[in-house]
Amino acid sequence: MIKKYKEFKSSKFKWFEEVPVNWLEGKISYYFGIGRGRVISELELNPDAFYPVYSSQTKNDGCLGFIDTYDFDDNILTWTTDGANAGTDFIRSGKFNCTNVCGTLKPKVDVDLKYYLYYLQTMTPFYKRPDTNGAKIMNNEMASIYCLIPPIQEQIKIAQYLDHQTAIIDQLIQQKEKLIELLKEKRQAVINEAVTKGLNPNAKMKDSGIEWLGEVPEEWLLTKMKFGCQFIFDGTHGSFSRVDEGYRLLSVRNIIDSKFTFRDDDSRISEKDYKEISTKFEILEDDIQLAIVGATLGKVAIVEKISEPFVTQRSLASIRANSKKCLPKYLFYFLSSNSFQSYLWLSTSFSAQPGVYLGTIQKCTLPLPIIKEQEKIVTYLELEISSIQELLDKINIQIDKLKEYRQSIISEAVTGKIDVRDWVPNKQQVT
Repeated sequence: MIKKYKEFKSSKFKWFEEVPVNWLEGKISYYFGIGRGRVISELELNPDAFYPVYSSQTKNDGCLGFIDTYDFDDNILTWTTDGANAGTDFIRSGKFNCTNVCGTLKPKVDVDLKYYLYYLQTMTPFYKRPDTNGAKIMNNEMASIYCLIPPIQEQIKIAQYLDHQTAIIDQLIQQKEKLIELLKEKRQAVINEAVTKGLNPNAKMKDSGIEWLGEVPEEWLLTKMKFGCQFIFDGTHGSFSRVDEGYRLLSVRNIIDSKFTFRDDDSRISEKDYKEISTKFEILEDDIQLAIVGATLGKVAIVEKISEPFVTQRSLASIRANSKKCLPKYLFYFLSSNSFQSYLWLSTSFSAQPGVYLGTIQKCTLPLPIIKEQEKIVTYLELEISSIQELLDKINIQIDKLKEYRQSIISEAVTGKIDVRDWVPNKQQVT
């Protein structure tokens, strides 16, 4: 059981009511020299060079590439100053460089950098601020952070304790994330099996003659997508001025977890422009939205409710099923299937970004059972997917709680709420 410190003193700073009596306090600028990286152009990058360039990225631990010279030859902390990753912290060592979106913290006194890596993770919410260009944490804001200085041996012990505890929690999170991926794979397998093989495992099958589709039930009709739909159109290719109040002009970013969703920051256009764009067609409930341009190619959603009229950009295709031949929900599930997604990516053309032509979608083979069987397939999939989604929701809640717990033990340890001086790694379990 982790104990608490016996003696505390009132803190000088508003963020802490009290701190252990033997800990020092001061602004971070008292204990660290604060600097910033420099602008490094792509022309300086050299794959054969030795010295890494660290940036705001979290991928590859923030390593952007390599150059022939270095600006730093120290063990220091860096933090990301700008953008969505603002506040992300790393320990850097050896000979290296930082871009201009990296702030640097070079110790002036004997400190354990791992302790302060954890400390900054706790402090981030206090100094991370919104900005029109994304979050920013400037040098003067970092300099004003209140800093706790435990004795160096305590810093080391706190860091060891947190390494141990967070490793256990991170492993649990990874296991749950792996389970999420397995459930998502199962969901896709269930969808693919239902819309290409049907629900009767004893049904006679026939070869579709199409590699990505394989065998389908003998009684199913094989037709072209265009014959199962009223239309397949893409959104506007035009450029329109944005307005504060007006009609929504939506894109692939509105497809979230297979649902078509309005967002607070949706682009809006004037009534005149809306009428011009919607002359060709108006989007209705049960219309399907399919991403046909960009890295999110293949994302699909069905429009369930129309609370207000809207139009879409060219990154989306609007597909309206012919309900006499093909139920909208059945078509949605087919477009979500691995088989169709495979066809889509096999048919992709690449220029600046991946994309498919409307004609490619129109000529795609669509396996169609009779309407009554489509209804049964849709009902079956609704139940199966609902059950899987319920499990996914529970696991995501568990992951959120684990992340909250992870942050809470970091906060408690680095601010002196718990005393880990007598903690022994090989005996201690998660508290």
